Amino acid sequence: MKPVEIYTTPSCPYCHAAKGLLRKKGVDFKEIDVSADPKLRMAMTQRAGGRRTVPQIFIGDQHVGGCDDLHALDHLKQLDRMLAG
Repeated sequence: MKPVEIYTTPSCPYCHAAKGLLRKKGVDFKEIDVSADPKLRMAMTQRAGGRRTVPQIFIGDQHVGGCDDLHALDHLKQLDRMLAG
């Protein structure tokens, strides 16, 4: 399974929903809290092609996007294939 990284903040409901979907699928992920570190948020924004909102989700080196994007991939039955590589 490809590594998954998710940039979050503690109070973000979309972050909780995205993590919930990943947990439901049994996916281990690395969570990066950007709420208290402007440098981490800047790194996330650069890595996400300028997107500043959370969550920002990466599967391997591929930027997936946010919570809605993750759920859309799952709905289209593409998420499992991406996770498997």
